[in-house]
Amino acid sequence: MSRPLRLLLGVLTVLALAACTDDGSGGESSATSAPESGSATPSAPSEPPRAGECRRLTLDEATVATSDAAPVPCNRKHTAVTVHVGRLSRLLPGGADGVDVEGERVLRRVADECRPRLGAFLGGDGETLTLSRFQVVWFTPTPEEHEAGADWFRCDLLALDQDDRLMSLPPPAGLERVLDRTDALDTYGLCGTAAPGERGFERVACARRHSWVAIGTIRLQGGSRYPGVAAVRQAGDEPCADRVREERGFPVEFEYGWEWPTAAQWAAGQRHGFCWAPA
Repeated sequence: MSRPLRLLLGVLTVLALAACTDDGSGGESSATSAPESGSATPSAPSEPPRAGECRRLTLDEATVATSDAAPVPCNRKHTAVTVHVGRLSRLLPGGADGVDVEGERVLRRVADECRPRLGAFLGGDGETLTLSRFQVVWFTPTPEEHEAGADWFRCDLLALDQDDRLMSLPPPAGLERVLDRTDALDTYGLCGTAAPGERGFERVACARRHSWVAIGTIRLQGGSRYPGVAAVRQAGDEPCADRVREERGFPVEFEYGWEWPTAAQWAAGQRHGFCWAPA
């Protein structure tokens, strides 16, 4: 006999990706900030970033469009690794002269360029990446730097730890193709401190102490209109139960948790939910 948990309606904790605008494409909120300029005269652009650099960012610093964090040696503590650096002038039709580097059009193009870089760097398949705590964030120069000639954008890899903290990461060589490893999710996977939806539940990286683990995703059918709570709840419940039952060797009694996408997540393009089992 299966024992489904109280099914979860709560919004997933999703990182508001850097440089996102309020267009429903990220988490519950997003922010950009226009840095203050001490002079009306543009100064020379700073040294452009390079792929393979490491930085020590906080979660707050990872959710804005620009970053002045200097690189740190990758053998020291860091929370972000630059996996790609590109040129805005090559990315934008007509070039980047005179464009608003913090505007929606630019940030959408940068986001579309950076998102695929995460899987290309980490390896693994799509579900493994979705079940991981890895995220990609992106940054552009400030308007002042761009006016002075800065033409870059950068894509940084990071991993959510717990609460509002980011994981400390190994050097880039230790992360490249890491999701090809069969035990990668034991460290970087999505886990919970309690049963999803129950008191004390918190999403954590599986490297942390936990009692539940997200074992898979269930893809749902539907168009742009949200099918409704009853429909998405029913659509994934039995497939999730079957998946946990099979993984646990077809026991007579077992627990599972099905977490379906909310209307807001559906509008943002999420067409999957998470299937949970006791660790």
